[in-house]
Amino acid sequence: MQNLAPIALFVYNRPEHTRRTLAYLQKNLLADESRLFIFSDGPKTEADKDKVDEVRALANEVTGFKSVKVITRKENLGLANSIIIGVSQLVSEFGKIIVFEDDMISSPYTLEYFNEGLTKYHDDDAVMHIGAYMYDLDDKTLPDAFFHRIATSWGWATWARAWRDFEPDIDKLMAQFNVEQKYDFSIGYTMNFWKQMEEFKAGRNNSWAIRWYASIFLKGGLTLNPSRSLVHNIGHDGTGVHSNIENMYGVNISKNPIKDFPVDLKENEQAHNAIKRFLKNRKGTLLQRGMRFFKQWRVKSAVKK
Repeated sequence: MQNLAPIALFVYNRPEHTRRTLAYLQKNLLADESRLFIFSDGPKTEADKDKVDEVRALANEVTGFKSVKVITRKENLGLANSIIIGVSQLVSEFGKIIVFEDDMISSPYTLEYFNEGLTKYHDDDAVMHIGAYMYDLDDKTLPDAFFHRIATSWGWATWARAWRDFEPDIDKLMAQFNVEQKYDFSIGYTMNFWKQMEEFKAGRNNSWAIRWYASIFLKGGLTLNPSRSLVHNIGHDGTGVHSNIENMYGVNISKNPIKDFPVDLKENEQAHNAIKRFLKNRKGTLLQRGMRFFKQWRVKSAVKK
């Protein structure tokens, strides 16, 4: 496969997570033919400096790729700005990009899936995003890959043509939604996507991902997704910027490559219904919710001590 997309890996102060993410990436088919760009954000506090330096030392020793370039920031940009600036930089140079954060372990076929999708839908403006993560859906009869509206952020890829439609201004985004669109955007309010928009506006989160999903949604864009996840997020241990201590989004990574890609440029209704069922039931019973809350409280209390 020629003209592979560059890989952007965004790291901060979690050396063990970063090490595991890199180890799995190195085992990917096409890794040795791919350019890797590691974006290292600057320390937010003096207490973060040692861990940031440890991650940078690790990044500077990475092998197994066609080339490795480490971009270090003196200031702390924050995850959202770091990703927006880094993605904008690489798509302007290469026309496409594959994006990982420092807590993603991947299938050996993840890079292959991304590059095949980027090539196959290069000229299809309706397709704006490729995600590698998928919820643990109960429907095992879904095709290898399908189109949907949600843009997942745990391992993803896009093109310069689509990224040009990214709107970072939350007020401009929110002003375009009507009542019906809020319902559809939130998958029948089975997921708190609209609440995430409101929380961003109120300064309670700094998510780039919800603004990217909203940008795609408002354009009527499609996202390509595997029916069985090609990545797993190992950051749900309380160490992530936007992650809680939970396992409801845990998955077993698919051990098989994606062979069949969708031909019809439209949302897969069967997949949409499976996703909606998952989101509606993901929190479990009241007892399961209470046990999860108690576990999170105990871990967070231990971390504070």
